[in-house]
Parts: sequence; C-alpha cells; structure tokens
Amino acid sequence: MTGDATADVLVVGAGLAGLHTATELARRGHDVLLAERRPTLTGAIRTTGIFVRKTLDDFPLPPECLGPPIRRVVLYPPGLRRPVDLVSDRDEYRVGDMGPLYLSAARAAADAGVRLALGVRYAGRRDDGCCLLEGRDGPVRMRARFLVGADGARSRVARDLGLDRNRHLIVGAEEVFAVPGGDGPPTFHCVLDPSLAPGYLAWVVNDGRHAHVGVAGYADRYPDGMRRALARFAGSAPGLPGGDRPTEVERRGGPIPVGGLLRRIGGPGGLLVGDAAGAVSPLTAGGLDPCLRLSQLAADVLDDALRAGVPDPLAGYDGAALRARFRGRLALRRGLAQVRTPAVAAAVFPLLRTPVGRAAARRVLFGDRSFPDG
Repeated sequence: MTGDATADVLVVGAGLAGLHTATELARRGHDVLLAERRPTLTGAIRTTGIFVRKTLDDFPLPPECLGPPIRRVVLYPPGLRRPVDLVSDRDEYRVGDMGPLYLSAARAAADAGVRLALGVRYAGRRDDGCCLLEGRDGPVRMRARFLVGADGARSRVARDLGLDRNRHLIVGAEEVFAVPGGDGPPTFHCVLDPSLAPGYLAWVVNDGRHAHVGVAGYADRYPDGMRRALARFAGSAPGLPGGDRPTEVERRGGPIPVGGLLRRIGGPGGLLVGDAAGAVSPLTAGGLDPCLRLSQLAADVLDDALRAGVPDPLAGYDGAALRARFRGRLALRRGLAQVRTPAVAAAVFPLLRTPVGRAAARRVLFGDRSFPDG
C-alpha cells in the first residue's frame, strides 16, 4: 500500500472493537480499511480475555477459542483467610485464547471484504481530513469519509478528532501459563488487597487449562513497581497447582480506563470504540462485553451516516447519554479507590459475608445486565 488511497471508513486498531466494527460495516457493503501497527495479531496481547455470559449468549465467538466454563468465584481479604465462595447455577465466564480468537476475527473480517493492513501505523490526521499511514513500503495518504479510533486507552485518534480522552486509568500486569487439569472446578479467584492491587484487585483465573495470574491498580500507588507486586502475589496466589512454576510464561500488561464511557465519542469526522471510548466497566474493569456492544452501535450509526450523507451525521452517537448507564459503577469505583490499606480492606471485607453483601457481590459477578442496555 503506497501513495494515495481512499476508503469509506478507516479503522485504526485491530483489537476486538476494531475488528468487529470493520467487519459489520464491510458486511453492509462499505469499503473499510483496518490499520494495525502490530505486524501480527498474536503479539503484544494485553487483555485477560474473560468473556461474561451475556457476551457468550449474544455474540458468535468460536467455541474452540474458549476455555472451559467457569461458575465459581472466590473473594479473598488480605491474608487470604475466610474467603467468600460464590457459585452460580449457570456458566458465567469463559477465558478466550486471544491469539487464535484474533486470528479468527481477522479471517471473518477478510471474508467480509475488510482490507486489513498489518504493520501499518496511524501517524495522524491532517487539516484537510486526510490521514497519514506509515508502513514498511512508505507513507500513505488515506482519504476516508469517517475515521474510527479503536486504538486503545490512550487513543491518538481521539486527540486528532477533538474528542474526549481517558483521564482515569489503572494499569495491569499478568502472567499466563498452561496448567495440568486439577481436581477442583474452574474458578475465578479475586484478592482484595491494596498492597498488591491499589484501587482494584489481584486475580487468578484457573480454568483447568491455563492459569492467569495478575494484579492491577493505580500506577502511582505501587512504591516498588507493579512487576514486583505481581511477583510477590504469584508466590502465594490461591488456586494454583503445586510444584515448580512453568518456564513458558506469556506476559501481558497495559492501561485500563476506569472513568466510564467518555462524553464526546463521536463527531463529524468519526468516532471512538472500545477502550478509546472508555467502554469499560469502572468497577470490574471488564471491557470485552461493552467493547463489542458499543462497536455494534458504532457500525449501525456509521452505516446510517454513510447512506444519508448529511452534515454531522454522528450527532446521535452520544457518550454523555450512554454514560448514565455507568453511574452506579462509577460510584462504586470511587469507593473502591478510597480503600488504600490492607487494614481498611480487612475491616470492610466482612460486609461481603453478610446476606446483603453476598447478594450484592452475586449481582455484580453474575448479573444479567449489559452495556448499553442496562
């Protein structure tokens, strides 16, 4: 790809949000170019890949790319004593094998007619509306009717379109490795300890095939660095098989927006999806379900805009209106951010052992609501 190029829509970023938006638009007959700076979709994976029941019910994810169903969640206080054990009567979570899942989504995009450009970096949008792309064959001037930012929590597209950008971020780090099949059921272990995960939690997801061991929190509250906190947690983390740690470990990490959906996510030149739009639960930091649902909405809006050809056709893509769905989770996020010491966490944790606390935890972890429907 060299020189000048055109498209109906230029999508920047080939995560699930970008792939889904591009595929839906191409299926409706639009010319879509999807630019991804990584040379391969299986490298530099950031997400844990936890899919909730509503996503599995509503989106046709390839089952061969999903781990065994998880129904059990265990919540631990600092010190790991007297946890709260919650079990659903339904399959609540499955962990995606993200490399193969991205490749499957890319094949679906290509089959729909998306032009996928790997190893091509978005280098900015000029005053005349042209976008500059840079690849190994040299720069390309791309003229597209609309630009879609699916380029992550620190979106450059958001800046170039004059849209809102994420200001409230936590950062996460995770190790993933294969495990032998265990005797217990697949389980999601969550540790509420601000010394390990300030403002968030540490976790182990062991589905009997792989273990995901991670921590996340506010970056400025890690005095010794996140990687040291992860190493400290991994040495005594619950839910892991005994014996020596495996030598083959996949490491992931990156920023996670927790400020809720941004207010200005669309304008005359284009729109934002996924992490770029802040489409992540402020409380749980789960982003895969809202990213797919917002991408579906974005494809609907862009399809209408491309067919209508009217000024500012994206005015209805209103983050401020959708943001109201995050109000309760934003309040809980502010409360969680104030739990700064293990002593405070230990003092608050007994509330989760009460009938009201257990019911609230079950509603958060096993709920039926999904963005943007509720």
